[in-house]
Amino acid sequence: MFEFLKNIMNNEKSVLTNDTYPVHRILKTDIKKEPNADEDEIIFGCGCFWGAEKCFWKLPGVITTSVGYAGGKKKDPTYYEVCSGLTGHSEVVRVIWNKNKIDISDLLKMFWECHDPTQKNRQGNDIGTQYRSAIYYKNEKNKKIILASKDQYQKELNIKNLGLIETEIKMIDIYYYAENYHQQYLASAGSRQYCSASPTKVKLGVFNGSNYKLNKNIWEEFNWEIDKCVLRSDNNPIKNDI
Repeated sequence: MFEFLKNIMNNEKSVLTNDTYPVHRILKTDIKKEPNADEDEIIFGCGCFWGAEKCFWKLPGVITTSVGYAGGKKKDPTYYEVCSGLTGHSEVVRVIWNKNKIDISDLLKMFWECHDPTQKNRQGNDIGTQYRSAIYYKNEKNKKIILASKDQYQKELNIKNLGLIETEIKMIDIYYYAENYHQQYLASAGSRQYCSASPTKVKLGVFNGSNYKLNKNIWEEFNWEIDKCVLRSDNNPIKNDI
């Protein structure tokens, strides 16, 4: 992915001129909005943020998504700096959701299932600390359910004789938006349809504190048995029909 982006970044000025941010390409919402009383936010690192963002914007009840950098030390890092591994940031997806329509447990189900959390500092062909698995939360109240979902998913992985979860989980205050050309990249005209995620094909079941709100048919849209499942689907959000 990094080599491909060199061509884009060398012509960054013209790319930025053609974009109309902060409006989400698909959801038509403000990607920089702050959650209100009926909303919440969380930040996920699932490898390359292109495919990961699409996973979440397709879920009903998600209000907006964006991609960015989190978990590092440098202020206002650029993509080049993050890819150097020297800033300590991870490529991440920021998700804001309507708590009345989708539960955090639904989002955690997507997180654990859409990539391989047992891989350390990589995801598929993408290697580096920026591709590490991560969950960054801003509300302390979400910590308990995040850890409960991790414990349950580890049990599911153990049944399949898979490895230990390497996901970094911590509370953070700062999230940096990635460059405009990265936002909803897979929905942009002429985009390279790329995703390095390597799902384990293990599903997250019921766990302590889970309160799934999405119907089962939603998850039928994500068949992790199919290679690059997310890339094969369209960009439209899924309807939560019974």
